[in-house]
Amino acid sequence: MRTVPGATDHVVVVGAGLSGLACALHLLGAGRRVTLVERDAGPGGRSGRVRLGGYEVDTGPTVLTMPHLADEAFAAVGDSLARHVELTALHPAYRASFADGTSLDVHTDGEAMEAEVRRFAGPAEAAGYRGLREWLERLYRAQMRRFIDTNFDSPFQLLHPDLARLAGLGGFGRLDRRIGHFLSDPRLRRVFSFQALYAGVAPARALAAYAVIAYMDTVAGVWFPKGGMHALPRGMANAAAEAGADFRWSSEVTELERSAGRVRAVRLASGERIPCDAVVLTCELSTAHELLGRAPRRPVRLRHSPSAVVLHAGTDRTWPGLAHHTLSFGAAWERTFHELTRSGRLMSDPSLLITRPTTHDPALAPPGRHLHYVLAPCPNTAVGPSAAAWRELGPRYRDSLVAELERRGLDGFADSVQEEMLVTPLDWAAQGHAAGSPFSVSHTFAQTGPFRPRNLVRGLENVVLAGCGTTPGVGVPTVLVSGKLAAARVTGGVRGGPVRTARTRPAPRVVRAAATPAEEGAHDPS
Repeated sequence: MRTVPGATDHVVVVGAGLSGLACALHLLGAGRRVTLVERDAGPGGRSGRVRLGGYEVDTGPTVLTMPHLADEAFAAVGDSLARHVELTALHPAYRASFADGTSLDVHTDGEAMEAEVRRFAGPAEAAGYRGLREWLERLYRAQMRRFIDTNFDSPFQLLHPDLARLAGLGGFGRLDRRIGHFLSDPRLRRVFSFQALYAGVAPARALAAYAVIAYMDTVAGVWFPKGGMHALPRGMANAAAEAGADFRWSSEVTELERSAGRVRAVRLASGERIPCDAVVLTCELSTAHELLGRAPRRPVRLRHSPSAVVLHAGTDRTWPGLAHHTLSFGAAWERTFHELTRSGRLMSDPSLLITRPTTHDPALAPPGRHLHYVLAPCPNTAVGPSAAAWRELGPRYRDSLVAELERRGLDGFADSVQEEMLVTPLDWAAQGHAAGSPFSVSHTFAQTGPFRPRNLVRGLENVVLAGCGTTPGVGVPTVLVSGKLAAARVTGGVRGGPVRTARTRPAPRVVRAAATPAEEGAHDPS
């Protein structure tokens, strides 16, 4: 594995999102001095927090899987996830509601899910589920160490017995066909293939290998952190501060000072100059390229994942048909993905993710109130309406979305709203997300594994990238891995395992990230 040559005693990590925080913890555990620079007033990045009236709103992901990957980052400094974040396992992980009026609770426990599938679709489908679950587990084992939790220096690294195992499992076929090998009920097939949208690819076009995301969602378990998803980056920032990290909040990097093929210092908008031995850039990929002064040459332009419209609604009531996470599927399926990724039209029959975090933490809303997060996938601005078009389109789409929720059984939703915030591609673009999408570069074959933008920068030997735009990709588990892999580039940590922990580390410098202005509601990420 290629690593940063020369001195790496002091590392500046740009961005205090999940990847930057994971990277910082692994670096600290390996004995490095770390300065974390963040343009916002507190930690989180995409996993931000905004106060909306009396409601505490997560502005980023709402689903937490594979928490052991976060625990690995805490363990690097001799700490633990449990000390900072209280997790609740969700049972069910999801509730799936379909256009025909049926619903299915998605359990990650195998016996409970088999019984639910039998109730929902009969014994033949229950047997198919057993086979699917076994396949997903084998697929995960074949991929995790060799193709996800690894630093690629060359496509030739794919030439390994695990590649043959993956091929033997049908990993290079199409996702929807492979799921159909086990399940014939189209409703069940949706439950185990919609995750392809996380990767920015329609199930009919996605590699079957991407079913590893379904493994994370439907087999490995789904958790909810008390205090909302933002509790995770807040806890990671606190652990990093206790381990000696130096934070620069509300600080924007404007220049990388370089000479002789190395970055020698990071300059901030305030005028401060921070000398360093290495830099890890965890910001948006396009922002990193601006700081570097160029983007790497690729034979084909990068393609980005679809975007999303999110309606955050604080309400005076809730609806018994909702679970913590509810997948509300429309009748359309293939047409929906074509609209999102090809024609650039808004979904004519949307499938929605509705999250109610107050199910497990009522303190996120005023007494007697509820918080609902409604996510509607939409085309990114490269294939669909421009960012500017959403100025007028956004309010109209909000109204149509609310009307659709009421048609699907959330009677009185419009009248129940006490506080709300609408986020559209216009807002994502304003935050610097390329193509107006918070989901970054899609996972087409040409943008996956060794073909994804790599985390080393040609021409600058001490700059490393991390985050969802580089390896291994998009999603909470993968960006945590991304931070670890970036740290390994600096420290020479062993591939596929935790970065080695030094016997000694700097004396703790306690700077509690929870006491930032962002936690007092002063910063609105939208």
